[in-house]
Amino acid sequence: MPSVLPDGEPVPEDGSLPASALDGAGDRPLAFYLHVPYCATRCGYCDFNTYTATELRGSGGVLASRDNYAETLADEIRLARKVLGDDPRPVRTVFVGGGTPTLLAAGDLVRMLDAVREEFGLADDAEITTEANPESVGPEYLAALRAGGFNRISFGMQSARQHVLKVLDRTHTPGRPEACVAEARAAGFEHVNLDLIYGTPGESDDDWRASLEAAVGVGPDHVSAYALIVEEGTQLARRIRRGEVPMTDDDVHADRYLIADEVLSGAGYEWYEVSNWATSEAGRCLHNELYWRGADWWGAGPGAHSHVGGVRWWNVKHPGAYAAALGQGRSPGAGREVLTPEDRRVERILLELRLRDGCPLDLLRPAGLAAGRRALADGLLDPGPYARGRAALTLRGRLLADAVVRDLVD
Repeated sequence: MPSVLPDGEPVPEDGSLPASALDGAGDRPLAFYLHVPYCATRCGYCDFNTYTATELRGSGGVLASRDNYAETLADEIRLARKVLGDDPRPVRTVFVGGGTPTLLAAGDLVRMLDAVREEFGLADDAEITTEANPESVGPEYLAALRAGGFNRISFGMQSARQHVLKVLDRTHTPGRPEACVAEARAAGFEHVNLDLIYGTPGESDDDWRASLEAAVGVGPDHVSAYALIVEEGTQLARRIRRGEVPMTDDDVHADRYLIADEVLSGAGYEWYEVSNWATSEAGRCLHNELYWRGADWWGAGPGAHSHVGGVRWWNVKHPGAYAAALGQGRSPGAGREVLTPEDRRVERILLELRLRDGCPLDLLRPAGLAAGRRALADGLLDPGPYARGRAALTLRGRLLADAVVRDLVD
């Protein structure tokens, strides 16, 4: 089952926010994340808040159905309008994730987007993304999404090798994600991403290099490459514990990351966040950049997290409980926390240091500044940005990003 929600104070039934959260809202971008919690099967490594038909059977009937999900989620978007009040900001980005959003009809995803458009309006250059499973879309589906306003799509490729996909319990056919890139381009999508995972048990350096080369060979303008993380409670964790497959290895992850940067850089992709590369600034995922820079976003859907003006909250996880709350006119929020200035300072360092231009040195306390000087001497921070007052990671620093962050937040 998906991971446990954090603790927090109760969310008011009407979802209202402290007045402080809305102060200065007009100066901050506003984004929406729309969560679709359904999957045809559960991948062995997945710890996301997703549910298969079997897991939902008998757990709420129509309340947990995919058939009326778009309208249920639209109810939360209408709640967001009430909570945010007379907010003049048009929405800058919308990102539909999951789960597998493309298990819903294309018209349902468009209706969810339309609810955001009707309640808030969209910026003229709004970035509108959906994640997609390669086996659940085709030319007609993609054309319907594009006609409905989506202009960016992210396909889960993970690997080009069948034996690696099998360990991950991915069901798509090797080569299908690459074909989807061409279909998305033909449908008029301006921006296309492929997601890759490295460090899967049984994957070799040659397997990983082949996956990278297959990805860049079809010309997406964005590639994400993530190290496999084995989460407790997943099928993969149980298989490793039983000795069926070997545990992942940090040294292997580092080697694979270096291969990724070599292949992607050589193909004209530039890193802009530790795990993300794009062929141009326009190809970057603006939605994720807003997360990393502490913007306001409303996460709609079961288990979705939101952040507005230093207040973070999260929804109940189960689709049935989520729908029931909205059906009764209540916020589906399960808990929230009001971030202190120190919380926000630490989060800025945690997130902004992962970006190519880094974080301002004036965020650091004396101990953090001393750690920054050591990191500079050790080749973990780039001397050029450092001289301009920013801590920015070198390639070696990216390999040790978590350790660098821990030192700088002291």
